[in-house]
Formats: sequence, C-alpha cells, structure tokens
Amino acid sequence: MSGDPLSMPRRTLSRRLVMSLPLLGTLAVGAGFYALLERMREGRYDPHEVDNPLVGRPVPSFPPLPAQPPAVEGFGAGDIRALHRPLLVNFFASWCQPCRVEHPALMALAPDLLIWGVAYKDTAEAVRALLAESGNPYRRIGRDADGRAAIEWGVYGVPETFLIDANGIIRGHWAGPLDPDVIEGELKPLLARAG
Repeated sequence: MSGDPLSMPRRTLSRRLVMSLPLLGTLAVGAGFYALLERMREGRYDPHEVDNPLVGRPVPSFPPLPAQPPAVEGFGAGDIRALHRPLLVNFFASWCQPCRVEHPALMALAPDLLIWGVAYKDTAEAVRALLAESGNPYRRIGRDADGRAAIEWGVYGVPETFLIDANGIIRGHWAGPLDPDVIEGELKPLLARAG
C-alpha cells in the first residue's frame, strides 16, 4: 500500500477524519478564546453587550402575566401595544443581587418614565418584601413564575431591560443593571427618539 491518501482504503481515511475532529474542535475553541482575549486587551469587550434579536422589532407575543402584588394589574403584549407611549420593561427578581444594585436607578427614572416590571421566577412574598423595603418604581408588575414570558423576550438572566417606543417597537435592550452612565449615555438618547 502506498502513502498516497487517494489509494488508502476508505475505512482508514474515514477513521482518520473522525479521529481529527476533537483536535479541530479544540482549535476552534482556542481561536474563539484568543479573539475574546484580544478584544479585552484592546478594551473592546463589554460583558453586558448582548445583542437581542428583538431590537428594532415589535414587542413579542406573550400570554398576559397575572398581577404581582403590590401591583393591582399585570400585563400582556396587547397592553403594551395599546399604550402608544414610551415604556421601559424591566425583568427583575428579589433573589438577584444586580437587580438590587439597579433598583435606585429605576427609582430615579420612575417619576419621569413609565416602567413596568416582570417578576422573574420569584415568589409573590419575596417580591412584595423587596418593594416594601426598597420602593416600587413599577406602575404594573406581571408575574412570570415559570419564565415563559422571559423566553419570548429572549431574556437569559436578570436584570434585563427593554425600551419600547410609542409604536410598540423595541428600541433598546440592556442586559445587566442600569447605572447612571448607561442611563445618560444610552437610554436617554434613545428615549428622546422613542416618543
């Protein structure tokens, strides 16, 4: 048998290809990590920069969420679409430490901006206690006990916040807590165009 790969039996060639797959996978993962490290070294990596495919699209359809006390009204996609004014939808939970860090920023926004909350995979008692302790920035709160609404929105963790314009189009998305820099540099410019 010659060393020419074309003259090798197919079984041997297939076996060599299968045996090289782990090496190729390792090389691909290594290249991905190298690219990530380069972005970090150059200062171009933001762990909160998560592209959500819904930005620029209408609010997704999701079943109406029941009210989460202390709110007396929950909401669904139809309520958002019928609103015809800018709205911030914030997914949060009492067990989420970054949500607690974000809470003062939401309280500061609440007098001037309509904010509806989604209590994500949380108990009614824990949410009620959090808002009694820290204040309630939400005009409506829907309870997403099983996380199905979050799936429709493409949420992968809390807190996540969406800015919806007066036409029901999602104009902004933030994964992670809102802070003064994000509010001034990103949210407020988008809000100025969302009316």
